[in-house]
Amino acid sequence: MLKDSILEQGKEVLQIEAAAISQLIKHLDENFVAAVELLYHSKGRAIIIGMGKPGIIARKLSATFASTGTPSFFLHSAEAAHGDLGMLTKDDVAVILSNSGETEEIIKILPSIKKLGLKIISLTGNLSSTLAQNSDIVLNTKVEKEACKLGLAPTASTTAMLAMGDALAIVLLQKRGFKKEDYAFFHPGGALGKRLLLKVEDIMRQNEANPLVKENELIKDVLLKITQARAGAASVVNEKGILTGIFTDGDLRRHLKEDINLLEIEVGKIMTRNPIVIGKEKLVAECLKIFEQRKIDEIPVVDENNKPVGLLDIQDVIKAGIT
Repeated sequence: MLKDSILEQGKEVLQIEAAAISQLIKHLDENFVAAVELLYHSKGRAIIIGMGKPGIIARKLSATFASTGTPSFFLHSAEAAHGDLGMLTKDDVAVILSNSGETEEIIKILPSIKKLGLKIISLTGNLSSTLAQNSDIVLNTKVEKEACKLGLAPTASTTAMLAMGDALAIVLLQKRGFKKEDYAFFHPGGALGKRLLLKVEDIMRQNEANPLVKENELIKDVLLKITQARAGAASVVNEKGILTGIFTDGDLRRHLKEDINLLEIEVGKIMTRNPIVIGKEKLVAECLKIFEQRKIDEIPVVDENNKPVGLLDIQDVIKAGIT
């Protein structure tokens, strides 16, 4: 197969699948509105059911629903016939995917689903199928043709199901007033979740890792404490334990050329006074902005009395995945 032929066939597949999604716009009607309302007012979960390739799409859609505020799980239609129907409750809504609407494993469990009292939303390309006839709401996902030249592999049809399911999930997200903070709550391990949920107190250096020194301590002793704590700075406090400054590697380098006896000088004489500080309840993302804007590497964490309770280093932020 020549290069030009490969490119042309690739473009044809994309055009067929793009056309399949565009065709869905014409299919949207009151049934779509009814499906959104049914899922929105449901006291149960959205049970997404499928078999084969549509089953894989169903699994993805269930994950999308769950992460955007609609409680959901995927139910394999074959496993459902062997006990997993026990997971369902009458308050749930079954969303069933089958292009033909005659998938054997799905047809077998339809009577049980209806007997349990679940409402059924079907995504199918066959409006006269057994599945469609037994559904409360039918969403038409019919496509003109599959992208597969043999007309065998589900391609455009599964793409259409995916797009229709995404449309349901996103409209529900908007109807629920779902915010990015809500999304982050369900994604605490992701970058967005960390930016919106991770607080300074979650990653700040404390106790032995947070070196505190008094203004009259000698630089050589301060450097020892910094080294033992494996930190890049020390918070300097007065006799009452209130923060008065910070001593960093930068302070050391700036004064080293000026005084060869620097190690015998009191830290209070060369420290950076009135340093930028942050509260432990603040988001780490806020601290990152300070690091970037002020071009510093360490920030003392203080309480309401301006007493240091921790130290945040730019490396701590990087390790936490907030970049």
